[in-house]
This record gives sequence, structure tokens and C-alpha cells, in this order.
Amino acid sequence: MKQIIQDLKDGSTILSEVPAPQVQRGQVLIRTHRSLVSLGTERMLVEFGKAGWIEKARQQPEKVKQVLDKIKTDGLQPTMEAVWRKLNEPLPLGYCNAGEVIAVGEGVQEFQIGDRVVSNGPHAEVVCIPKNLVAKIPEGLSYDEAAFAVIGAIALQGIRLINPSFGETVVVTGLGLIGLIGAQLLQANGCEVIGLDFDAQKVALAQSWGIKAIAVNPDTDVVAAVMSHTRQVGADAVLITASTKSNEVIAQAARMSRKRGRIVLVGVIGLELQRADFYEKELSFQVSCSYGPGRYDEQYEQKGNDYPIGFVRWTEKRNFEAILQAIAKGSVQVKSLITENIPLENYQQIYGNMGGGQSIASLLQYPVDKPLPGRSITLREVNFAAQSDVLGIIGAGNFTASTILPSLQKTGARIKSIASAKGLSGALMAKKFNIPQATTAFEDILQDDDIQAVIISTRHNQHAAQCIAALEAGKHVFVEKPLALTDEELDAVAAAKQASGKSVMVGFNRRFSPVAEALKKALGDNPGPMNLIATMNAGFIPSGHWTQDMHSGGGRIIGEACHYIDLLSFLAGSPVEAVMLNAMGPHPQENTDNASILLRFRNGSQGVINYFSNGSKAYAKERVEVYSHNRTAVIDNFRKLELHGFKSKGLSGTQDKGHKRQFELFVSRLRQGGAPLIPFDSLMNTSRAAIAAVRSLRTGKWEEI
Repeated sequence: MKQIIQDLKDGSTILSEVPAPQVQRGQVLIRTHRSLVSLGTERMLVEFGKAGWIEKARQQPEKVKQVLDKIKTDGLQPTMEAVWRKLNEPLPLGYCNAGEVIAVGEGVQEFQIGDRVVSNGPHAEVVCIPKNLVAKIPEGLSYDEAAFAVIGAIALQGIRLINPSFGETVVVTGLGLIGLIGAQLLQANGCEVIGLDFDAQKVALAQSWGIKAIAVNPDTDVVAAVMSHTRQVGADAVLITASTKSNEVIAQAARMSRKRGRIVLVGVIGLELQRADFYEKELSFQVSCSYGPGRYDEQYEQKGNDYPIGFVRWTEKRNFEAILQAIAKGSVQVKSLITENIPLENYQQIYGNMGGGQSIASLLQYPVDKPLPGRSITLREVNFAAQSDVLGIIGAGNFTASTILPSLQKTGARIKSIASAKGLSGALMAKKFNIPQATTAFEDILQDDDIQAVIISTRHNQHAAQCIAALEAGKHVFVEKPLALTDEELDAVAAAKQASGKSVMVGFNRRFSPVAEALKKALGDNPGPMNLIATMNAGFIPSGHWTQDMHSGGGRIIGEACHYIDLLSFLAGSPVEAVMLNAMGPHPQENTDNASILLRFRNGSQGVINYFSNGSKAYAKERVEVYSHNRTAVIDNFRKLELHGFKSKGLSGTQDKGHKRQFELFVSRLRQGGAPLIPFDSLMNTSRAAIAAVRSLRTGKWEEI
């Protein structure tokens, strides 16, 4: 299928060929009929992409600081690689979509195939959207009109924050698409509306609706005009929908407001506030968040958990529905806002002149009379028959792009296909890394006889099931950590491995780092009991992030601290015998990312893993210490190995966490055979120890492995 994407590196807008998404649980699959181009938001992305490196840095000073901090801890090369990689990740454009439901995911009751709906889906022929971001289109309302619902909800949420009452005077600063819709909504609320804009065409349109609209020029005293219209009282509220870097807009809003007036920002402006402007009038200022309550809440958006209407009357979905009803009833007129209606393939008529045109609203038309797009695309034909190292990749997230594929590329690995849930990321990676096929159905990879092994890098709750499916399909499996989230899943993986006779490897890469291998060699194969300490300055991740969710991510101890359990077991030369976890905060707990894990190894060694999320990002992220037979070794952020009391010398170089070496060995095993990189018993021991550590958080006891 076709999808519009934005290249942040050079600013080009591309109509890309990607696989059509497959319907997911709790989601709705929609064939797009129309999508609305948000000229304000999308123009900002286009202009940012076209800006030079220096201008990009000026626009995001907080990102520059993050880069400088990362250089201090990780070094210049890894940091610059991360920066270039980020700028090479194109973004999907669009969030105002109208179309027809063609599939309904498990757990969705309120939609049926054939329903006409709106969503915040991108500019793509087929989109898969969570049910709480989808709303039905009323009968009689065209797709052209319905496409305004989502952007209308942005205006509506700003107005809800203003909380206008009948008869109040509200100024709308900026009569772009959101401003013009917002002005009509305020008018429908019984408000006296004053609109301000530089564009005479938009001002005239607003005036045709009975709005007091003022064409602003450099000589216009907008504050005086508003004060005159309100008999020197000032506006009750100001809704700012403008887009400018100037601080003058917020200063004017304050000066034109009455005492205790309200100012709500929907647009993007300079925000250097003058205290005196707000202090004397006791003004309130609030920034509106997109479509309304529920936005960026994973429980609401991705998991479909609605807010009770008695406590949260207007969610983002209910705002969509309110806008659709307002358009259907004629309270909001949108047909007069449509400047152009362009076939999808002619998208450059819109994007090629975003900065210089007079468009208010541009619509994209989609070809709906042709067969539905397929779930796989072939970029080039390659014969992989009878080759033992042909790979399929399941999962096309950031780690796949940043680490797995670059590492595999250096090994000369033969990758035939890559699967991603929604299609775009997989297709982009296929093009970048010269992979012949991209799909949204990982089952296609498992059914491909050419593919001998799969690499699984999806969300943690999918690892065990996909590993089992791959083993049952007769594939060797490499699973990014963790292998599973429960002991029951581990048992099922073990049974599938035994039945298939295929190999299983988990991405415990730290043991393959040059400094870790050098330390292991210095310690010897039978080093005897030792003390080991690993400290992870993990950094803060919000509690709403999927990795913190015990059902989808398993929490950070199972999902990431397992690395250090494996590393310490490798260095100690012994499996874990028992584990106990102590966490900061109240007890008992279900989850934590500020904890110390105590490990008792079978050979008498003991380990401590300090996994903390409350440290400074300016400090190194990882540190490992080993104390053994009057010797001390320190691994500093996988850049440096210090050896004290050893005959061997330490190492120092660029940061290397072992990914490259790990994948070199994995591909070599596929080609030539050989012993497992990590014995399966060791993989299971590490995985069970991580799960038991979290269990001990609840029981407060040592857990035997």
C-alpha cells in the first residue's frame, strides 16, 4: 500500500510502498477514503527536515544537551551514530483519517465491518487504530466533512479548557484551520468571538460567519482593538491557535485580557512570559493537550480502557463524536474550508508548496475501487535456496534498527524478510538494509522454507509465544531478552525446543563484550568463589511506558536486569542457586526499577546487581566490579577494563557491549554448526532467576532456582 512519510534528514516528503497492517487485538482496520493534511503541524515537520544541522540544533537545544551528556558517558562515535540514526528515521505524516472498517480485532464490540469511521490514522491506504481513537461517522455526513473531526477535536479541547459561558468575549489568535473551527465552536457556545490573523482571505471567511475578525498588519494595535470592542474591559478568554516563534503573541494575549481572564494555548509560540502581564490581572494560562483526556495514556489509547463518563465527561473519542455531530447539524461548517481535494498520487501538489500557498484545508483522496493492498511486499527477487544462514526478522522497533540490523550487516548475514506490526518501520528497514521482503504477518516468515532461523525482537510479552511458534515451524531461534515473562512460559519454550531439536539463543550480549571476554580469560574457567557487583544507572522511564507494564513488558528487572544476571553468572562460572530482591519504596510491590538483587551462585560466589533509575544521566550507565583472591577488576561502561593484582593488562577503547561479536558467532553457528553460544540450561537459569527476583519482591524471601 501507499503511505506518506517525512524524511527528517533532508525534508523530502515521500509516497512510500509499505505492507498493509494486520488487525490487532483491541484495534480496528480501516481502509482510508479521505485524509486531511494538517498544514500547520505538517509544515513544521517539513521545514524542520529542510533546515540545516545548525538550525536543527537551534530549534532543539534540549536535544543538544542530551547529545553532549551522552558523548561524556558513551563516547563520540556511539553518540553520533545514534544521532544520525535518529535523523534517518522517517516519520509517518497525518492524523485526520476517514474511511471504512474492513476488519475488527479481538475484544472490539462497538464496530463492525462496513462502518464509516474517523480516526487519528496517518496518510495511508489502510490504517490499524486502537478502538478508543476511532469514532463512527453520522449518516449523511460525507467523508470530506468527516475528515475534519480529529483536528476539530483539537480546537474543542482548547475551548473546554477555557470553559466559556454564554455571552463571554473570546479572542481567537490565528485563523488557520484550528482557529476557524474553534471560532465557530465558540460562536455555537453563545460567545462573542474576535478573530485575529494576517491572512485577509481567512479573515473574510470568518466575517462571513458573523465573527468580528480583524486583518492584522504591522501597524495594527490588536490590544487596542480588543479593548475597544469590549468597552475597555478586556476579553474574558484568549484561545491561541497561531504558530510563531515570537513572544509577542502571549504578551498581547495578556494585555488584551480582563482581570482574571483565561488564556489557553493550542498552537506553538514563543513562551517567554512577562510576570507583570500576568501578576496584575491574576491571569490563568494553560496549554491544551491534543484531542482531550486519554491522549498519550497507554491504558486508554492502546489497551482500550475507557474513563467512566460520570467522572470524565469528555475524552478524546467523545470529542471526536461531538465534532462529528456539530458538523452534521451545521453548527460547524467545514465545506467552505476545503481549498483542494487531491488524489493521493498527486500529493506533491500539497507538500511541494506548503510554505507559499493560501490553502486552508487540503484533502487527499484514496483509490478505493482497486483490490485491498497485500500484507507483504517484495523489494527485489533473491534465490536463497539451500543456504543454512538465511534469516527472518520479527520486530522492527528501535533496537532492531539501531543494533540488530547494523550488527548483522557487518557479518554478511543473509536476511530474506522482516516483519513489523504496522508495516512502515519494517519497509523502511528493508530498504535501508537491502532486505528483499517486508511483511506485517510474521507467520509468512515462519512458513517460508528458505528461512532457517528467526530473530525475535518484539514486545516482551510476545517473545515466548513467537519463539514456540518458530520452533514448531522448524526454525532456529534468537530471542532478544527476555526469553519469557513467567515460569510457565519458560516450561513451554523448553518443551518446544526439545520437541523441535532446534537451537535457542537469547540476546545476553554483555558477556560477548571485549572487556567481558578479557576479564573472563583473566579469571579463568574455574575461578572459585568471588564477589561480583554490577551497577546499572538505568535512567528514568515513565511508569506508563510499556516496559514498565508487567503484562506487556514484564518490568525492567525481568526485561533488562537479566543482562547482568547472565553476565555475573558467566564471570563466576556458575549458575544462580538463589535470589532475593530488595527495592526502594513500600513493600510488598509488584514492580520496581530501583532495586538491589542479591544472587547466590552454586560455586559459593555471591553477586549484587544494583539497578537504579534515579541517577544522573551525566554519570556512566554501567559498571561491573569483581573481587577474587586478592584481585580486583572493574569494567567501566564497557569502554574500559581495569585489572588490579592480575598478571594480565586491562583494556581501553570505544564502547562495545558485545552485540557485534554475539551476532558474528550466531551467524557462524548457522553456517558451520557448533556448540551453543550459551548453553540452554544457562539461558533458563538466568531467565528463572530474573522472574524469581520479582517474585521475591512480593514474598520478601530468598527464592530458590
